[in-house]
Amino acid sequence: MNEPALDVRNLGKVYSTAAGDVHALRGVDLEVSHGEMLVLLGPSGSGKSTLLNILGGLDRATSGTACVAGLELTLATNTELTRYRRASVGFIFQFFNLVPSLTARENVALITEIARDPMRPEEALARVGLSDRMDHFPAQLSGGQQQRVAVARAIAKRPQLLLCDEPTGSLDSESGVQVLEAITEVTRDVGATTMIVSHNSDIAGMADRVIRFRDGRITEIERNGKKLAPREMSW
Repeated sequence: MNEPALDVRNLGKVYSTAAGDVHALRGVDLEVSHGEMLVLLGPSGSGKSTLLNILGGLDRATSGTACVAGLELTLATNTELTRYRRASVGFIFQFFNLVPSLTARENVALITEIARDPMRPEEALARVGLSDRMDHFPAQLSGGQQQRVAVARAIAKRPQLLLCDEPTGSLDSESGVQVLEAITEVTRDVGATTMIVSHNSDIAGMADRVIRFRDGRITEIERNGKKLAPREMSW
């Protein structure tokens, strides 16, 4: 049997605060196949982003195990996590996090210069439909175009795991569709395993499986019989 792309067992995360312990994740179990696309839904504070941060090597679990790309994240050293983030994970956030003084091409090159086997920035930007905007600065781009630069930057390293935290949260519906189209196409082309966190249940139709969270737990896992293209979903 092929090893899963992602194997999470009894994962827990507790934050200590002045008011007491906050249980962000409580015994989460999840197995994900290579190339699968998941949409994670749930209210704020339900644990979705915490799970993404742990799987991306940005945070550490308090208990349980999380194995991604052959690396046991809960046992990894800081150096191993840095290497893992650099080589294996692409991140897309709600806010684009582009460097304003750099062009679209230069923003993507920040990643390709440190990746192991990257695309050229021009190729990554062409994959998200921005061949004619490569030398524009972020201030010269619309919100949707800036997010597509962020998608290009994330996939330029050919990641095994693509983590998207509210990637359409600050966009209008048309720009959101364009960004989801870009994510769908590059996920297929690069073969990445993709997880999309959203408050917007309307995008669930594009997933292979929908994972619903509440109070730090997975409450439901639903497989889509027929995946929808972003433009086929109602917003």
